[in-house]
Amino acid sequence: MIQIDASITPKELLPLVTHLFSLSAKKIHLLQRSWNPHHGTPVFTVNGVYTSRGWTEWTQGFQFGSAILQFDATDDQEMLTTGRAATVDLMASHVSHVGVHDHGFNNISTYGNLLRLMREGRLPDDPWERAFYELALKVSGAVQASRWTDLGNGEGYIYSFNGPHSLFADTVRSLRVLAVAHQLGHVLMGEKDRRISLLERLIAHAYTTARYNVYFGEGRDAYDCRGRVAHESIFNLNDGSYRCPSSQQGYSPFSTWTRGLAWILCGFAEQLEFLATVPEGDLPRGKKKAEVLSSFLTTAEAVAEFTIDQTPADGIPYWDTAAPGLARMGDYLSRPADPFNDYEPVDSSAALIAAQGLLRLGLYLNGRGKEKQGRRYIQAGLTVAKNVLAEPYLSLDESHQGLILHSVYHRPNGWDHVPAGKKIPCGESTMWGDYHARELALMVMRMAEGKTVPHFFLTPRQ
Repeated sequence: MIQIDASITPKELLPLVTHLFSLSAKKIHLLQRSWNPHHGTPVFTVNGVYTSRGWTEWTQGFQFGSAILQFDATDDQEMLTTGRAATVDLMASHVSHVGVHDHGFNNISTYGNLLRLMREGRLPDDPWERAFYELALKVSGAVQASRWTDLGNGEGYIYSFNGPHSLFADTVRSLRVLAVAHQLGHVLMGEKDRRISLLERLIAHAYTTARYNVYFGEGRDAYDCRGRVAHESIFNLNDGSYRCPSSQQGYSPFSTWTRGLAWILCGFAEQLEFLATVPEGDLPRGKKKAEVLSSFLTTAEAVAEFTIDQTPADGIPYWDTAAPGLARMGDYLSRPADPFNDYEPVDSSAALIAAQGLLRLGLYLNGRGKEKQGRRYIQAGLTVAKNVLAEPYLSLDESHQGLILHSVYHRPNGWDHVPAGKKIPCGESTMWGDYHARELALMVMRMAEGKTVPHFFLTPRQ
């Protein structure tokens, strides 16, 4: 389990953060000089060079969002120019993309970050530019909410790219774009001019995810361990009934893919932050704010505890909690993860996402008088950050286009890349891992400075 360092402070991590953003600028420039946008979106590195995969475009927002976060952390105007121009030139198709569940990744990372910076006073408040970002986010939220499977009785979900029968754990973090679009006063217009609340769909999706993709140790089945997460839930669309767990990227439906676990932790923690700001009267009929917050908190705490218990001592998980090679590694949970082992890869991207979730959950609890539990999660998040933002995970080779090493991608038919001479993936980077490293580092920086951490949702203008 994670050996939580109770003494570490955000200020102690500032040298790591400063070093990371110094390297980050070089990596962004390196990729920008070599990348041809006509080749698609960079997804992960092979031998240190970012490559695309024709079947996915879900990482383009991370590519350009990274430049925007670099500006946020360092005031580098060139990075702002890069991120802003690329958002205008290349992100429009993601706003209207009806075939994916990734809007909260692509469009919050670009349009959302730019709007946030404008509202924070970091960018000049240009009415037309602000309206451009707001319109993109409104449309994106509505398009995302339109990928809807109605299960009846108030249940439903935004379905994955696998089809209307498929509910992914990942999509909880895509709810961010529904939240922002709702805050901007937008709705999804349906048949016969029916006005569909984006907030209602956000809450329904989260409830459905918690009910079917998250386990609570209440005897649901033989695999019901509190906080365990199934990557995918499958439904019978003829009658709306739940059929079985599944996994698109994990080892099995009955184990926990650790990045899916991290998405749940981070997504529910973010939604707690957001929903705490929502007026009671905005909630769907029959929903009480206190009950919604309690349900979301129960889910977030369950997965947080599972994360702490089922992750190696340094906070960097292996790719799945039941990956078969782990049986050959002895008591692997009691020592730091080994990204160079011969049996199973670690996933640094899962650590980066989970660390942010732990920090957000801890800060949320602190703000509600639950300092003891809040401190536990904050210290766990800082412990993970201390380890994952340093060697052997931080990419020090300036010719390597990736920022964070040992981030892996697994598809149903196997690993996308295994280096020559290795048995398992190691040493490479992913676009989502690099982006979330910058997002996590920015959070730690703000905490060290005693400032409010960045939120995806709209806060009052400064």
